[in-house]
Amino acid sequence: MLNRLRLTSGLVLFAYVLSHFANHALGVVSLEAMDAGLPIFQAVWSNVPVLIALYAALAVHFGIALWSVWRRHSLRLQPWEWAQLGLGLAIPLLLAEHVLATRGATTAFGTDPDYRLVMFVYWVDSPVKGALQALLLLVAWVHGCLGLHYWLRTKRNYLALAPILLSIATLVPALSLAGYIAGGMNVRALAQDPSWVNRMVDDARITVEAATFIGAATETSRFALLGLIALPFAARIARHAWQRRTRLPRLCYPDGRRVEVVPGSTVLETSRAAGIPHASVCGGRGRCSTCRVRVGSGAEALPPPDAGESRVLARIGAGPGVRLACQIRPTADLDVTPLLPPDASPRDGFPGRLAQSQGKEMEIAVLFADLRGFTRLSEAKLPYDTVFLLNRYFEAMGREIEAAGGRVDKFVGDGIMALFGLGRSPQEAGQASLRAARRMARALKQLNDGLAADLPAPLRMGIGIHLGPAIVGEMGYGAVKSLTAIGDTVNTASRLEGLTKEFGVQLVVSEALAREALIDLRDYPTETITVRGKSEKQKVRLVYDAAALSDDF
Repeated sequence: MLNRLRLTSGLVLFAYVLSHFANHALGVVSLEAMDAGLPIFQAVWSNVPVLIALYAALAVHFGIALWSVWRRHSLRLQPWEWAQLGLGLAIPLLLAEHVLATRGATTAFGTDPDYRLVMFVYWVDSPVKGALQALLLLVAWVHGCLGLHYWLRTKRNYLALAPILLSIATLVPALSLAGYIAGGMNVRALAQDPSWVNRMVDDARITVEAATFIGAATETSRFALLGLIALPFAARIARHAWQRRTRLPRLCYPDGRRVEVVPGSTVLETSRAAGIPHASVCGGRGRCSTCRVRVGSGAEALPPPDAGESRVLARIGAGPGVRLACQIRPTADLDVTPLLPPDASPRDGFPGRLAQSQGKEMEIAVLFADLRGFTRLSEAKLPYDTVFLLNRYFEAMGREIEAAGGRVDKFVGDGIMALFGLGRSPQEAGQASLRAARRMARALKQLNDGLAADLPAPLRMGIGIHLGPAIVGEMGYGAVKSLTAIGDTVNTASRLEGLTKEFGVQLVVSEALAREALIDLRDYPTETITVRGKSEKQKVRLVYDAAALSDDF
């Protein structure tokens, strides 16, 4: 509920700031244009229901910011979180005088300030206030844009729209400041005439009492706001001292580290307070799911997920034992295993990514391919030529694998590993892998034709394919982490690729794959082999030229 209130109130305030900026931008045309646009702006925002909603949004948004400071049990925040919080708390302090001068004095003394008066105060009477007003424009806009960015970046289509939105986010304040400066320079020129200043003051109905009220009320409100801002920080210190009097539960991490949990703090806050990096794209607001952990011993003491957490877990297809670190508050010792690296991106929170990060057993086809005699060939070439040749080969083979419906798993030396059937049936996996072998063989012939003048002999390749159960998941560490497969099926496919040398053929296919793919390979020779490390024998089909495979699949 707090997240929804924060978002709703923030959107209301952002709409107000955007429309206000649009009115400022009219100053690029003229001061009269700014005044002409003011009635339209006031017609929208001075409407009583809308005005009530605006003030309520301001109070709610500021109140939630203060509550979030109190509610946090660790202030080890990411830089963008500190920026958003600091800018948000600064806005009421900078805004106080402007609100009291334009709204408070109007209500209490019947003043009628327009852009001429406001610009006179900021550009002639008190340039310091004018500089603070310009700062307020930037602070409010950056705070709003940060909030929108870290909300929207968990949406799938945001990345595509981000460049356009960034252009708008840059153009709007630039135009607003340009209008503010142009209007101010115009007023400075007009203020050279004392009679113009007197008429402006009379038209705005400014009195000594109104000016005194604005000054006194501004000072009082700023002291009150500073007190409100300081209150949750001071209360946190007192709470922390009180809670340290009792024995605290502990979080236990896979590497053996144990960290005390301050009562009421989340797993995410506890990790950060202890200096343990922990992913959280949305800043711990239960939106992105990147902070997710697998809970072990002690999970029975946790309350079940609430509606918000359950919705996020269902969206990503989380299995048993997976919880959001920003939503669980341990009251007893708890074993936790973070499921994503600290540098996880918004994409890792999209539906379907969890199954990959956790690992899943599935029936897939695995293809291994290796160049024959490439080591001897590379010895006779310069390093630059060797890299160029390998890249041409990898590009051609990778393109054909993907065109056949496969996924290149890795390139190792001059070898390739590819996976087929992720999210598909075993029949489709087998057919796609054989289709890839056929396309790869034909692409190799084209590559040899194109490089005939640079090669002493045509490139030769061996391919092994097997289908069966494998564990598929994201494996590795840090940036060197990718989707891959492990298991007996992978080992067997690698062994079949090695047998292409022994049998003098280009392709060795397991009989199990041909059977699952419903592809008739009876015209190709059969051999019975024993895979290293396994006692049972296995039948394979030998294909001398994979390019000659039928085009029927």
